[in-house]
Amino acid sequence: MSEKRTSFSWAFKEFIWPRKKIIGIGLFLIIIRSLSGLILPYASKSLIDDVIPNKDMALLTTLLIVVCASLVVQSVTSFSLTKLLSVEAQHLISKLRSQVQKKLMKLPISFFDNNKSGALVSRVMSDVEGVRNLVGTGLVQLIGGTITAILSLVILIKINAMMTLFVLFPVAVFAFIAIKAFGKIRPIFRERGKINAEVTGRLTETLNGVRVIKGFNAEDQESKTFELGVERLFLNVKKSLTTTAFITSASTLLLGLASAGIMGLGGYYIMKETMTYGDFVAFTLFLGFMIAPIVQMSNIGSQLTEAMAGLDRTQELMEMEEEDNPEVRTEVIKKVKGDIVFKDVSFSYEEDKEVLTKISFEAPAGSVTALVGSSGSGKSTIAGLAATFLNPQEGLITMDGIDLFKVNLGSYRQFLGVVLQDDFLYEGTIRENILFPRPNASEADLMKAVKGAYVDEFTDRFEDGLETVIGERGVKLSGGQKQRISIARAILADPKIIILDEATSNLDTESESFIQKSLAELMKDRTTFVIAHRLSTIQQADQILVIEKGQIAERGKHQELLDKKGRYHDLFTYQSRI
Repeated sequence: MSEKRTSFSWAFKEFIWPRKKIIGIGLFLIIIRSLSGLILPYASKSLIDDVIPNKDMALLTTLLIVVCASLVVQSVTSFSLTKLLSVEAQHLISKLRSQVQKKLMKLPISFFDNNKSGALVSRVMSDVEGVRNLVGTGLVQLIGGTITAILSLVILIKINAMMTLFVLFPVAVFAFIAIKAFGKIRPIFRERGKINAEVTGRLTETLNGVRVIKGFNAEDQESKTFELGVERLFLNVKKSLTTTAFITSASTLLLGLASAGIMGLGGYYIMKETMTYGDFVAFTLFLGFMIAPIVQMSNIGSQLTEAMAGLDRTQELMEMEEEDNPEVRTEVIKKVKGDIVFKDVSFSYEEDKEVLTKISFEAPAGSVTALVGSSGSGKSTIAGLAATFLNPQEGLITMDGIDLFKVNLGSYRQFLGVVLQDDFLYEGTIRENILFPRPNASEADLMKAVKGAYVDEFTDRFEDGLETVIGERGVKLSGGQKQRISIARAILADPKIIILDEATSNLDTESESFIQKSLAELMKDRTTFVIAHRLSTIQQADQILVIEKGQIAERGKHQELLDKKGRYHDLFTYQSRI
């Protein structure tokens, strides 16, 4: 119960209360619509008891005018409700999606490492949709319907208290069943959100990796995996449909029995002449006004339960601690020299599985630090720590003497440039991808970056040059071409600290010769961390750190390490023979 209260109070504070005026107008409109609907039962009673027996044409005309006016009022209020609340609900959904996406971008890298991108897409696009049932017509209809039901109940008691009491018993039983059922439905909807996110995530991965899937002839295998996910989703939906159907059936049965009893009691009272025909018709119509919102509860209640389940997940995400915690990261950097120091730094992705152990070294401003070693030794983790993508569990990392853990990330990363092994390029033109860090850069700066990374060497051969559309993730380019675009992007950003993670791994010999020249220009007077399997690319580094099993096995310059005839000598000699 406490979780439900917390979720609803969060939703009320975030979505309902800021829109109290619009929702208030909606409630007013729905009450007007409900009151205008109550005119028909009174008109029917008057028609049967007064107009027809007395053949009163004037009263008949008045009744028709009043009924038609009430129908017009109902139509206008219904249209206004939809236009006002439904449009506002869709506007809120769009704003909430933007807020959730913005929040996602502020979460640490570890969060993305542990969640599938497709699942996160589902949280941004699907989970928030339930808010339309809170701000839209769902909640207002429920409140407005409840008010109508109470008014109708008062009128019913006035017409015939005994018949009203007879009806209230099955209505109370139905309300009890509905409350119990909705308590069971909510966890089902929460689970549906998770399953839907998993299925969407898998589908996104499948579409992104379609070349690998086809290359290994694994289409059937992927289809079976997707079918299993869809089956889980179906079973979840089936469970919720079964519960909802039970509520609807129970309402039909109980309220049907109540109607049958009303027929019997009404017939008895009419025969005893303690009730008029008009009273009976009015009672029946008012009974409909009282019961309709209760029957609607199965539908609206289900919608609101689904909405709260989705918003539970949204609340959970929105309340996560951000990467750039303003209470901790108070140091705002305005100028960077670039001295980076690691002091007894340890790091682990999982408990009791250290990736780095007591790493200590200095990377002076403008120097090039190369990280070499076997796969999984911890090279990329050191680069990730220097880029503030990760935080050390133990030890200290400083930049110009400032603890990086206390630095405002936005102020630090504006001086940071990264070229990663897995090049990330947007679907768009080559120009748009290079301009990514500085969309408003001048044409001169752009061309300097293009020439610096030798991008023009291949774009000059393209018909559209820099305006060439490269496809999703740059699928229309070779690995070397993609990496040169990434390097051009880094040159344009003009950073003070550079992380080059396998930046030359996908290059052919000709491309590598181009890149070596551009990298030399890029690294000039900038603190640079280079991770490379190709040891030929780091021979000019100011210091080379050989990382093995999370520790620095050797350190020094190229020739010094060769002369030691240790691990670096073995790696270099092995590569030279290949």
